[in-house]
Amino acid sequence: MAPEKPFHVAVCGGGIGGLCLVIGLLRQKVSCTIYEAAPAFAEIGAGVSFGPNAVRAMELIRPLIAKGFENCVTLNGWPEKKETWFDFRVGKSESRDGQEALIDVHVADVKSGKLGQTSVHRAHYLDELVKLVPDGVAKFGKRLKNVTEDGEKLILFFEDGTREEADAVIGCDGIKSRTRHILLGANHPAANAVFSGKYAYRGLIPMDKAVCALGDELARNSQVYMGHHGHVLTFPIDQGKIMNVVAFRTKLDGKWEDPMWVRPSTTEDMFADFVGWGDKVQSILGLMENPDVWALFDHPPAPVFYKGRLCLLGDAAHATTPHQGAGAGQAIEDALVLSNLLGRVNSPADLEDAFKAYDAVRRPRSQRVVITSREASHLYELENENIGYDLDKARKELEVRCKWIWDEDLSAQVKTAQDSMAKKPVGRL
Repeated sequence: MAPEKPFHVAVCGGGIGGLCLVIGLLRQKVSCTIYEAAPAFAEIGAGVSFGPNAVRAMELIRPLIAKGFENCVTLNGWPEKKETWFDFRVGKSESRDGQEALIDVHVADVKSGKLGQTSVHRAHYLDELVKLVPDGVAKFGKRLKNVTEDGEKLILFFEDGTREEADAVIGCDGIKSRTRHILLGANHPAANAVFSGKYAYRGLIPMDKAVCALGDELARNSQVYMGHHGHVLTFPIDQGKIMNVVAFRTKLDGKWEDPMWVRPSTTEDMFADFVGWGDKVQSILGLMENPDVWALFDHPPAPVFYKGRLCLLGDAAHATTPHQGAGAGQAIEDALVLSNLLGRVNSPADLEDAFKAYDAVRRPRSQRVVITSREASHLYELENENIGYDLDKARKELEVRCKWIWDEDLSAQVKTAQDSMAKKPVGRL
């Protein structure tokens, strides 16, 4: 698959989105280099989930990406729960205005398709992607400082004092994206991520201990425990050897003033945040050793994902909270659409047309994911004013709210973007 296109693309950032994009570009015979700030490819965090849309996007970019996912994916442990995304149940009794949400009541078994809840260990999945990137495509220790124009080329300046040139630059450099600052301007109101009002304790529990504390069904299959201003989710990772735990809370003042978004916490602080929760949640928290607390940030909607031949992808474009398990999947959808569009470009002069079509198709959908993810957290934490503690209303909403994400026709999305790029403005030759 030697590159044939008469242009070169610089991809800044070697996470899941950047690697999927590079794999897609190479399949489309687009010359590219990936610049990673770290000394090697690495991912932060343990489990990451993908919906059925994300798995289809992997297959469409290159089937070997989906094969790599299959090599390290963990599913729910019980065969009868294979199609379950999460089982929702009440984790803390609540009552208000004649409505009651009683502890341990099962609220909903939300189905997401034939694979149900899927998770991979971030580092293991990244290893599978790296296998698909030929030697010489990646350069490490390259933290982007600035991008400028020099005639027909873009010049990338890195913190190590080096510079490189390319015909286009795609920023896949995460939620604290330098590329986003360059594109929008450092003082733009959407340049920086904002605190979502939620934070989470994260930890890992050996599965044998989880089974002893919770029983086989609750430990080996994905669960959400709902309560006012908080929810706790668990799901198996590492081929079922580990139970991943994320315990969310609302910060009532809506502020996060600590410059660190991730910091060590204590068991005492965690238990203080979940006073009055039921035995199952207390058992889960009691098994979490050395929990970290993560502040959850997301991006205000950017007015555009590209400027000239500079473009954003993944968390750099639309960082979201994790409440729909959809953030990484949106990066892979981005990579699918953008690699296919750039595969249609035959001249550097047409690169901006590809970015414009990408922006038109991907920005509305990905930004809707950001908005609805925040809304999902309000539902899980019994903060939705229209639903309150009415568990029947909650069940009906839970069962359908993510279908628009999961059921997307990705081939049609690609075609819409390609058709948009093919349309020439009036008066243009």
